Amino acid sequence: MNKKDQAITLSCRVLAKLLDYPSDETRALLPQLLQALREEGALSPTRLAEVEALLRQIGRPDAYAVQALYVESFDRGRATSLHMFEHVHGDSRERGQALVDLQQTYLAGGMYFDASELPDYLPVVLEFASTQPPALAREFLGEMAHILNAIHTALIKRENRYAAAIGAVLELAGERPQAVPITADEALDEAWQEPAAFDGCSSKGQSKPGAPQPIHLVKNDKYQQGARL
Repeated sequence: MNKKDQAITLSCRVLAKLLDYPSDETRALLPQLLQALREEGALSPTRLAEVEALLRQIGRPDAYAVQALYVESFDRGRATSLHMFEHVHGDSRERGQALVDLQQTYLAGGMYFDASELPDYLPVVLEFASTQPPALAREFLGEMAHILNAIHTALIKRENRYAAAIGAVLELAGERPQAVPITADEALDEAWQEPAAFDGCSSKGQSKPGAPQPIHLVKNDKYQQGARL
């Protein structure tokens, strides 16, 4: 089978779970998530071993420590933000159009986005990729490789095990992680100021940073089979 045609549906969904807030529900599913990764076989043995180490970390008995690590990893500055367009556009108005365009991509791919999170949140991106044919999913994820490499570099620099999950996403996209220059994070009080253009870059009903964010991607009945990203 051509590598581009190898199924990555389950792997995308598992990584979406691992990169979302580690709720008690997700932590209870860790054995099944690992089994799904093993059965699909889309990740290399080395990458799979790294992800397994991450799963063991997420599955530690102290749920509070696990959840605090997640917040520290992704919600304490822009360098490791899981909102993809924040790395490219920051809080500028261009990000608003990019988010609209991404929602249109979801519609063209047969999915309607209905969530309290923003559409560029990486777990949402992965959920969408999981609904697409493998070749299209890899191409879609590959378009974000430069952003993923920036996040991966920042996590590696911090010796953070979540780097394994980002590295796995790059591998699913057919890319090799590459170290890239990263910009030091600005002070937290400046980073989290609410920009007027997006009213805090949040959607109606969004929870506070660090709290679980519900994701809903539902099939679009008007989807035409010929639609492409």
